[in-house]
Parts: sequence; C-alpha cells; structure tokens
Amino acid sequence: MTDAFVPVISRDTIDRRVRELATQIRADVVGEDAIVIAVLMGSLIFMKDLMSHLPYTYTADFLSLTRFGREGRVSVAMDVSVPLEDRDVVLVLEIVDTGLTLATIRKMMLTRGVRSLRTVALIDKAPRRIVDVPVDYRGFEVGDEYLLGYGMDWEGKYRNLDSIWAVLDLGVLAEDPERFESLAFGALT
Repeated sequence: MTDAFVPVISRDTIDRRVRELATQIRADVVGEDAIVIAVLMGSLIFMKDLMSHLPYTYTADFLSLTRFGREGRVSVAMDVSVPLEDRDVVLVLEIVDTGLTLATIRKMMLTRGVRSLRTVALIDKAPRRIVDVPVDYRGFEVGDEYLLGYGMDWEGKYRNLDSIWAVLDLGVLAEDPERFESLAFGALT
C-alpha cells in the first residue's frame, strides 16, 4: 500500500522555478512603479522568494479575501494600501484552482485603472478550471491532489514546509497528523 503522503516538489526545484519565473517577469514588466500583490495567506512565502529576484524598484502589497456561504462568495478582508491606477500589477497566488477567486480579483483590479495586470501562480490546477482566467506565469501544473507546504495549509498548519507534499488521503491526515509531521519535518518533530 502506498503512503497517504508523498513529497512532490522539492525545495531545490521550487527555488529554481521561482528564479525562472522572476526572470520572465523582469523581461515583461519593465515599469519602475510595478507593484507585486500577494493574495494572502498562502502566497506569502512564494512572494517573499519571488521578490528577492525582482528589481528593487518593484513594491510589494497584500490583498486578503474571505469566502462565505455555500456559494463561496468572495469579499475583500484587507485591500491593498496604495492606488493602482496606471501601474503595472503582478498578482501572486500560491495556487489557481477553479479560477473563480482569480476572476473576482482580476475584475476588481481592472476597475482600478491598472496599466497592466499579470498573474503568477506557483501551482496551477488547470484541469479543475471552471472559469477561464489567464495565468501568465505558472510554476508547476498539477492534477487534483491536495497539496501542503510552501504556503499551502491544512487547518492553518504546514504552510512553513519548504517543499510541497501531496496528501492522498485526507482522512489519514485528520486522524493522525503526527504521521505526516514525522515524514515532512523529520527530526524537527
């Protein structure tokens, strides 16, 4: 029987891909007043690493959304702190799944008169897309696995893993989180 938890993307592979994404962004976004907006909380680690490879003239800001109700309606919990009009904006997401959240964010950003709007996602679950949204820069395309680490969590935990793991059985994680922790964190637990 295979384990319920499988390491899928190592820290070295993530580092290499983040540098490549930053190179692509630098080539496309040449304005000195570019702003990189992380959609909290999951993209915080990704954004930190990405920003370390982008020009010092790029600024960083944050946007936090909440979902409520069965329909999963999205509202803004924390908005960006600066005007976006006539600025080049790069949205940073740890994962794009159905596209619904990204579609909402894009609509909101475009109404603010941005000069350009690009999206970088570390993980793209394109096969799950419900709404067609542009992902200009994608780190890795994956299937339908539940992922943990590098910003992605389960009940607020495991964002701090420096690699990405697939959870093949959420029931096992819920029943015995120490089993995952011993694999993922090794001697740290």
